[in-house]
Amino acid sequence: MPSPSRLRVASVNVNGVRAAYRRGMGEWLAGRDVDLLALQEVRASTEDLQALLGDEWDILHDPATAKGRAGVAIASRRRASIHRVELGGPDFDTAGRWLEADYEVDGRIVTLVSAYVHSGEADTPKQVEKFKFLDAMQARLPELQAHSELALVVGDLNVGHRTLDIRNWKGNVKRAGFLPEERAYFDRFVGAEGSEDHGLGWVDVGRRFAGEVDGPYTWWSFRGKAFDNDAGWRIDYQLATPALAELVTDYRVDRAATYDARFSDHSPVVVDYAV
Repeated sequence: MPSPSRLRVASVNVNGVRAAYRRGMGEWLAGRDVDLLALQEVRASTEDLQALLGDEWDILHDPATAKGRAGVAIASRRRASIHRVELGGPDFDTAGRWLEADYEVDGRIVTLVSAYVHSGEADTPKQVEKFKFLDAMQARLPELQAHSELALVVGDLNVGHRTLDIRNWKGNVKRAGFLPEERAYFDRFVGAEGSEDHGLGWVDVGRRFAGEVDGPYTWWSFRGKAFDNDAGWRIDYQLATPALAELVTDYRVDRAATYDARFSDHSPVVVDYAV
């Protein structure tokens, strides 16, 4: 019987892909042997993205309505069989924040979503938009699982689910990104801490693989000594259906060796699946 293929999925908020390439993203990607690459905050045109990645990548890109903002993409060594960008109702704009694609891997369909959840701001219209997006995401997750048992939602989800996910969680309980109302969505997605109720049944691959440890963090502010002191947040996720989560063989956060070596304020999350 043939051995399963290794499918390596990397996700990273690039904080502007052109700037990321100037800082060394290309060198990181060249050495990582990635099969599916999900990007958030692309903030560039599809032509820019293709020129940077090269013709060997098949690129799907959903830019934001406002030029130079947000933008999500998926790059692959294989062509997607179908892709979708709609999320939620017509009453709010999700352009540049949700991109779905189906890929055939050894006769099985793997569905990948590159997602960029709003950052929000407590008690402002920005937070209302964030909750609208999380509502739409909550409605879509069961549909994705019904569509494909091997489905994966990755990206900058801009919420630290548990106290383990933020170094200074006590100082952030009233700030967007760690509000109780936001964390409750993740309780519904993957289950609450210490509960036998697994919510919608999705699996937080990073937490399952790393265990009950601080982090591993994926975002550190460019300001001050946050990176040097590892005062970070784990807000970049790979959420998998149970069937796909069982196929994880490796999970890594590619944290740069030094502050100066970073190509974004986020680090890539790289996971291997034995599909």
